[in-house]
Amino acid sequence: MRSAMGALLLLSTGCLAEEGPLRFAITDGWSMPMVQIERGRPTQGIIPDIMTSLATQIGKPAQFHVLSRARLDGAMQHGEIDMRCYVSPDWVKDNSDYLWSIPLFFQRDLLVATASAPTTVTPITLSPQPIGTVLGYSYPTLQPLFDTGQLRRDDARSQEQVLAKLLAGRYRYGISNQWALDWFNQRHTADRQLYEVAVLQEQLLSCYVRNDPNIPAQRILRTLLNMKTSGEIDAIIQLYTGRSEASRAESEAASP
Repeated sequence: MRSAMGALLLLSTGCLAEEGPLRFAITDGWSMPMVQIERGRPTQGIIPDIMTSLATQIGKPAQFHVLSRARLDGAMQHGEIDMRCYVSPDWVKDNSDYLWSIPLFFQRDLLVATASAPTTVTPITLSPQPIGTVLGYSYPTLQPLFDTGQLRRDDARSQEQVLAKLLAGRYRYGISNQWALDWFNQRHTADRQLYEVAVLQEQLLSCYVRNDPNIPAQRILRTLLNMKTSGEIDAIIQLYTGRSEASRAESEAASP
């Protein structure tokens, strides 16, 4: 599936070529429905669709930089990229030079397994074993178990590879966000689907932009606010996930 917004990426790049680009970071460990990367470039997905729409509304072409998780902080600090999306302030080492959007996304990190595993699992009770993880990603709820050696990371390059290795029997449990798990299961028959056995973390995620006079930061943040309140962001998410409860989940998580 190539989304309408994916086509808009090509259109906006041509029409706005005289403008300086708005440079976005894409994490190479992401997979569909967040992003599909082909030959080092994003071709479709929730995050590039939202970023492309944002850039078009700002009046700039969108430029994507596919980076490893380890390079993201340095790229922002050195001015190689202008903004990141789908990120928590807790993940960023130094927030002093950045401006943050309102929360835009609701992420559920899950411990997942095949149908042969128990339907519910308490991670602290697991016997010593490897757990499927994405290279460079941190998992705060499991880190104490990694530190003691009770659980061991088995890193893959992307979220999709974690799930594929789990299905192939490389380990009994892996970590996935809800979107990636749903996308994976939509492409497999019932006997080859993976299942949530524990919720590891739920959190609200945002975008942030460098506080640089050459970047229209306040206009970017206002546009993101409008895209969220108008329902545009949730509509893009639903286009890929089929889930219509995104706004409700976010409002529940944000309520005291």
